[in-house]
Amino acid sequence: MTTFQSRFGREEWLKPYTDETLKALPAQGVKSIQVFCPGFSSDCLETIEEIGQENREYFMENGGESYAYIPALNADPSHIDMMIQLLEPHLQNWLLSPERDGDETLQYAKLHGAER
Repeated sequence: MTTFQSRFGREEWLKPYTDETLKALPAQGVKSIQVFCPGFSSDCLETIEEIGQENREYFMENGGESYAYIPALNADPSHIDMMIQLLEPHLQNWLLSPERDGDETLQYAKLHGAER
């Protein structure tokens, strides 16, 4: 099941909403749930407080019995290795030249397709 969390402002957000879904699931017979946030490569306030604590309370207060938040991969060495493998081919040696000053960096960026 996929739900959407980051509601902000007056405009309608993508549905179903995470909080409303977690409040309703116990009445539908779902008493145990595991939750993870695939949109986050590391935990933050939104995942720790809103998903891990606030939404847990909604689920448990409405009859849930077991709620497990599965943490993001964070700084796990295999996660860092995967991110390096994923990003490095697209960095065009960007990180290999820390001695560049601002002008050199701008010239390098333009040389590699930047428009500004």
